[in-house]
Amino acid sequence: MKLKLSQFDFNLPTERLSTKPLLNRDDSRMMVINKTKGTIEHKKFKDLLDYFSKEDVMIFNNTKVIPARLYGNKEKTGAKIEVFLMRELNKESRLWDVLVDPARKIRIGNKLYFGENDELIAEVIDNTTSRGRTLRFLHDAPYEEFKKKIELLGQTPLPKYINREPTADDEEKYQTVYAKHKGAVAAPTAGLHFSKIMLKKLEILGVHIPELTLHIGLGTFRPVEVEDLSKHKMDSEEVFIDDSIVKIVNNGLANKKRICAIGTTTIRAIETPVSSYGTLKPYQGWTNKFIFPPYQFQIANSLLTNFHSPKSTVLMLVSAFAGHDLIMKAYKEAIKEKYNFLSYGDCMLIIE
Repeated sequence: MKLKLSQFDFNLPTERLSTKPLLNRDDSRMMVINKTKGTIEHKKFKDLLDYFSKEDVMIFNNTKVIPARLYGNKEKTGAKIEVFLMRELNKESRLWDVLVDPARKIRIGNKLYFGENDELIAEVIDNTTSRGRTLRFLHDAPYEEFKKKIELLGQTPLPKYINREPTADDEEKYQTVYAKHKGAVAAPTAGLHFSKIMLKKLEILGVHIPELTLHIGLGTFRPVEVEDLSKHKMDSEEVFIDDSIVKIVNNGLANKKRICAIGTTTIRAIETPVSSYGTLKPYQGWTNKFIFPPYQFQIANSLLTNFHSPKSTVLMLVSAFAGHDLIMKAYKEAIKEKYNFLSYGDCMLIIE
């Protein structure tokens, strides 16, 4: 049965939105859903080990969040402008796709100045959407120096709902402990629960923990504005899946092991390059895959994910994985049981 946008709506109280990281990232709560039995259990994240055995596979997204939010001043007027880095278009030309706010003040040809001493200057060279612009950074130094300058001037891109200045704690906690490859403008939030100790315990248990890379863009969080979900288009995100991951995952599939995707970005990545035999293939490229019910998953048979906002594409993916009715029932129970939602919130493990 085709579901519509309105069927993913629910009332999310503001007090359930988690705006600060936990002192210890692995102290979060974990709801466990068995989609075959239709059961819901209330556990701690540290109980995760109870659900996995030797030779099971847990796939992580090792993208690293860049300090994507910058504040600059418009030439002549000095107006303060927020610039959110979306995607690097060309290294040599220092071209970036960005979002600007307020957008009405920013036109082609305008220059923006960043830093107390105008250490970085950018020129607007194109309009892409109502808030989208293409910027050329006017910086002739070697590329590594340019990137260091961006990192120095940029802030951790906390989601807008958090509505506060990022702290040094956010710089650490809004990043997974296994983050390696810079390029995301939002964290793969299911991975934020893992401590180095938890990863070591999984390793000792004999669970395989291969990593892929999907650089998360803001498109994942773009509101769905059409009732007919088939008409929604996702923004493209860059994906890297190498041979070593493929071998581990396909071996797990062949031996009927538990294959767990850590987060919705991971599951979107592994559902992109699937062979006609239902196995994973190596891949380097882009994905704009939008998963919503009904959908037949090929690779993962379990999923760890956070609790998501109403009408979001990530809620739709989770509903496709576990079943719409069961997920909406679980979300209702999560609110009743005071689970925390969104980026710094609690998590849900879905098994079969």
